[in-house]
Amino acid sequence: MFPLHSKGVEQELNFSSSPGMRRCRGLNLRALRWSQAMIFFINEINRNPDLLPNITLGYRLYDTCWLVALSMRTALSVVSQPIKRSQTGACLAPTVPLIIGDSGSTLSITISRLLNLFKIPMVSYFASCACLSDKKQFPYFFRTVPSDSFQASAVARLIKHLGWSWVGMLGTDDDYGYTATGMCTAELTRLGVCVAFHIIIPKVPSVQQIQGIVKTIQDSTARVLVCFATEEEIEPVMEEVVRQNVTGRQWVASEAWITSTLMSTTYPSLVGTIGFAISRATIPGLQKFLHNLRPLAEPYNPSAREFWETQFSCSFNKSKPVGSMADAVHYNRTCTGEERIEDTETAYNDVSQLRVTYNVHKAVYAAAQALHNLFMCQRDESTTDKQPCPDIYNLQPWQMIQYLKEVNYTNVFGDTVYFDEHGDSLGSYDIVNWQKGPGDRTLRFVKVGHFDSSLPADQQLLLHQDIMWHDGSKEVPVSVCTASCAPGYRKATRKGEPLCCHDCVPCAEGTFSSSIDQSECTLCPEDLWSSPQRDSCVDKHIEFLSYTEGFGMALAAMAILGIVATMTVASIFLRHRDTPLVRANNSELSFLLLLSLTLCFLCALTFLGQPTRWACPLRRTAFGLTFALCLSCLLSKTLVVLMAFKATLPGNNMARWFRPPQQRLGVFLCSALQCVICITWLTTAPPYPVKNTWLYRDRIVLECHMGSVALFSCVLGYIGCLAVFCFILAFLARKLPDNFNEAKFITFSMLIFCAVWITFIPAYVSSPGKFTVAVEIFAILASGFGVLLCIFVPKCYIIIFIPEKNTKKYLMSQSVGR
Repeated sequence: MFPLHSKGVEQELNFSSSPGMRRCRGLNLRALRWSQAMIFFINEINRNPDLLPNITLGYRLYDTCWLVALSMRTALSVVSQPIKRSQTGACLAPTVPLIIGDSGSTLSITISRLLNLFKIPMVSYFASCACLSDKKQFPYFFRTVPSDSFQASAVARLIKHLGWSWVGMLGTDDDYGYTATGMCTAELTRLGVCVAFHIIIPKVPSVQQIQGIVKTIQDSTARVLVCFATEEEIEPVMEEVVRQNVTGRQWVASEAWITSTLMSTTYPSLVGTIGFAISRATIPGLQKFLHNLRPLAEPYNPSAREFWETQFSCSFNKSKPVGSMADAVHYNRTCTGEERIEDTETAYNDVSQLRVTYNVHKAVYAAAQALHNLFMCQRDESTTDKQPCPDIYNLQPWQMIQYLKEVNYTNVFGDTVYFDEHGDSLGSYDIVNWQKGPGDRTLRFVKVGHFDSSLPADQQLLLHQDIMWHDGSKEVPVSVCTASCAPGYRKATRKGEPLCCHDCVPCAEGTFSSSIDQSECTLCPEDLWSSPQRDSCVDKHIEFLSYTEGFGMALAAMAILGIVATMTVASIFLRHRDTPLVRANNSELSFLLLLSLTLCFLCALTFLGQPTRWACPLRRTAFGLTFALCLSCLLSKTLVVLMAFKATLPGNNMARWFRPPQQRLGVFLCSALQCVICITWLTTAPPYPVKNTWLYRDRIVLECHMGSVALFSCVLGYIGCLAVFCFILAFLARKLPDNFNEAKFITFSMLIFCAVWITFIPAYVSSPGKFTVAVEIFAILASGFGVLLCIFVPKCYIIIFIPEKNTKKYLMSQSVGR
């Protein structure tokens, strides 16, 4: 069964008269070659003494016109042969025990279901629908063409290999088109490739339908088009594509038209088309046999006469050829029958791409091998229960089935031919590319790769680099819905669109993507942060209050200024230590207070720089001890002033308890208590450096942890108690007479001190990162400068600028005057 004509003519059935013979049009030169090749192969078998010796194979040749109705008629004619009876009177089987065909999947499906009832096997050379592998539905169907399941997988893997993620899909309106496109679409989806559109090509399309198909192709952004169709069905679409000058599309062809000479010669603009072709072979002697075709030779072949008249534009006579299914076409010239086919170049005598023809060879020889094995069968005398061998001269069709299943031979071309448990042959394809060289007038079929399903998965697809694409270049074209997302971006699917259509969204801070087309950004580890490009993680910026930054330099300068100012005051007091003003204000406590202030300013410097294992304990303990010493001195000075004026009252002997030894003891005891707290702190839970990664996401803040918050609170609380007690006493003594009464200056200094440290608490809690340390330094400097300015600057001013007031006479006169 061969589609010797490519299309059928619509036939009107009125059910009132007998429908005439079915009409066909469009002689299919490739199918004519296939049919002639089958005759050539049968003649070879009949001449071969080693294959079916003394047995001659015959054939009946039917034209199906790619029509289901004619295929069904053929099948019915096979099973409806005149009944023959054996010598015993039993009914014999039909004279045709096997069918080579059909060419199309839908045709094969239809007639196979009918032939199942009679157990007549079929061996198809071109029906590739994967559905035919279902042995429950088609138990007697075999084929020498690979199943579309192999081709669908191969096409999908080729598309994935070439980096295409956005393709269009076209298929014919039959089982071949629906099954192949469905399986290919499913495989593409599994591989992450999206199908932009799915077009079904009608069997008999109208002009409007063809234009609609081409408009869909033109409007789509998909630049790669996969087409599962035969050359007869894709040809109208290509004609319209060329007419509308639709360019920039890369075609991926199925095995049904990738080696079509008609398409490659008619449409040279399809250069670059790539697809999978079934294996080919060079068959010796076939071309000569094809050239020897004679239009009126016996046995008579009406298609040969039609081919002759069409090819040479001549007619043999006015009558219609007997048995022809096509309408007669009359030419003015009369055919002589001596015209030479070898002088023409057509798809009929083109033996450069014998692929389907090679499948016909496999099908015919597989049938012959099965018949040969059946003929050579001998009864095993040692086994009594073994069934007798079939009689080849009285052959039942069902008796062929087991022998077809067991066919396994190596042909003259070195290929092993066998059928698997599904009746399928090996899934092997050549990857063919349509190329055109500088001097070529037509397109050439160039093998650029191979696919073999029998190999391991990673070795099945082999692709060369010498591929010519649709624009004539060697660079692989791009077909994507949206461009790939570069490193540093992630894919965000668009609502209501396929997964391949996405937006590229920059990775959020702290995340990164190091490769293209990542669907999610990866979170950086805790101690790392995303780079500015978000394509990697880098070390987080380490933050601490440093000497080298501007803010740190300003605070350090202020601390140094405080140290210099304190030392300057100390030098002034030391130089004028014998003057009444210095002596009247207890010079020993004054020098001790200046020392403590110097230590306070030095303590501020320890808060600058990177926190370390030694720096953190030093900061906290130095702060607590220096301020405890400072406040102890101020408390002693306040008590001295207060007790000095109390001692002037008659009968009051308290002054003797506040002499210098007692003052030194008071300072020592007050400072010693703070020292005990600090030692306890250092021995139980000392401060230590930590990496603060939770405050900021993009950087690490190095800071000192308190160790024990309770003991730190005790240190601050003790300093606070000293400050409050000192402030209360100074406030009580602020109105005592004496030009050199320090109580009011201590009161002001304590007001500043308390104000600074009261405001320090909320500022410390709310300041982030290194600014927490800056607040501490500022509080230390502010309180230190407050004490220095309020207590010592007025005295220095008198000593330097108003020396006449720095006399005992002046002091006594002011005291008397009051």
